Amino acid sequence: MSRFDRQEILPGFGKEGQQKLRNSSVLVIGAGGLGCPILLYLAAAGVGKIGLADGDTVALSNLNRQVLFGVGDLGKNKAETAVRYFQHKYDDIQWEIIPEFFSVENAQEIISGYDLVVDGTDNFPTRYLVNDACVLMEKPLVFGAIYQHEGQVSVFNLGPNSANYRDLYPKMPAASEIPNCADTGVLGVLPGIIGNLMALEAIKVLSGFCKPLKNKVLFFNSLTAQTYEVELVPSAETREAMPRSLASFEIMDYELACEGIKQLTWSEAMRKMNSDVAFVDVREPGEMPPLECTGLIKIPLSNLSAQLDRLEESEEVLFFCQSGIRSQQAAQQLQQTYPDKKIYSIRGGINALKT
Repeated sequence: MSRFDRQEILPGFGKEGQQKLRNSSVLVIGAGGLGCPILLYLAAAGVGKIGLADGDTVALSNLNRQVLFGVGDLGKNKAETAVRYFQHKYDDIQWEIIPEFFSVENAQEIISGYDLVVDGTDNFPTRYLVNDACVLMEKPLVFGAIYQHEGQVSVFNLGPNSANYRDLYPKMPAASEIPNCADTGVLGVLPGIIGNLMALEAIKVLSGFCKPLKNKVLFFNSLTAQTYEVELVPSAETREAMPRSLASFEIMDYELACEGIKQLTWSEAMRKMNSDVAFVDVREPGEMPPLECTGLIKIPLSNLSAQLDRLEESEEVLFFCQSGIRSQQAAQQLQQTYPDKKIYSIRGGINALKT
């Protein structure tokens, strides 16, 4: 008896479906609340090769939903830590660790070696980036997202006449328009449910078992435990809004396209620090952990409009908050008043600061 016996005796799946999984490869982007259950069930199902891309590190606030990690993993890279967990658990899976954020610079190289991409990210710029890369490289994409009590799941770019993420959201919204769970909260079980549904769709695509959610979006509400589906129709207009080629994709700035605000990592921000740069903490008093450094200006977002003059003399302004959402709102607000300034938001906020 193999560890896949219960799958192989399932009518319609059988040894043929299991062999297809064994011969397949999946790239999972993000090892967060969605990525953790996705990885658990793709690995348990017997996918032959799994790649994991994530440049983030484990934070204490992750642990209510990112079930692959514990307190002993705080500060460690998520991709490296998750793969180590599975390497001890299963010895028959080929793993690729990609301990960096997905970007236009690395997208083609990373995606090219996989049959399917699963997007477990949590922000609009990266979702559009992943979608466009998959469309241009003709890779099917499993999508999922959560917001407070609701989750969404779909399969994009699956063969001819297939919808993609831009058919669901044709207009690129700002990430700051819909806060993530760092600002609105989430019960850890919701990304678990949606992540499991995403893993199920991935298994359907790879094995040919059952019908995936092609040209459909499944919505789940955790308050009522109700689901409903919305039909998607592929649109030529949304294709026109995409980069036409991989060359044009490589010069896209998805953060600017979504938000009009350039984001920096902490290391990039620190390299910019000098007397002409204002480094602004827009968190409310008492938010932890505190950050103290030379030249730091503390202006809570709630008081920013009344204190914009404090930033008038600065040639460049770098905002940060707890998770990177309020800092984008602050940057957009300042840009409206001082359109000629160089204004940045630090990606991930204080949660992304490696200590």
